[in-house]
Amino acid sequence: MTYENLDAKLVNALLDNGDASLRSLAEQLDVSVTTVSNHVSALEEEGVIRGYTPKVDYDLLGYDVTAVLQLKVEGNALPDITERLRSEKQMVSVYEVTGDYDVIAIGKFTDTDGMNDQIKRLLTDPDIKESNTSVVLNSVCENEQFALELSD
Repeated sequence: MTYENLDAKLVNALLDNGDASLRSLAEQLDVSVTTVSNHVSALEEEGVIRGYTPKVDYDLLGYDVTAVLQLKVEGNALPDITERLRSEKQMVSVYEVTGDYDVIAIGKFTDTDGMNDQIKRLLTDPDIKESNTSVVLNSVCENEQFALELSD
């Protein structure tokens, strides 16, 4: 096998099975275990692969309320606000964005009362100028990753 696309093929194989052994990856890709090990190590060192974690269904664990927060923030306070949101246990995603709002954060909650309490605590911050919160009715697609395209 040529090594063209090997890194992309490795990433795709790990997306299919994140706990695959080096041996099974080597067999699947028709390369040596040493080659797989070297490439996986390089991908980890480069930060392309940032860990191997389980896919958790938070709904099944009782976190079945998902909220999307949009926040307008005082310009110089943006790093403080995003770090504060990041440190909130139930915020699963925090983005600095362009457009009408400066931050979009997604949180998971066990109930609307818990969501309401946490959002109210956040909104007491004087650096948050405006907010808009939406409750997700149905998660059609969430935390999905996609296979990399291979060059010909």
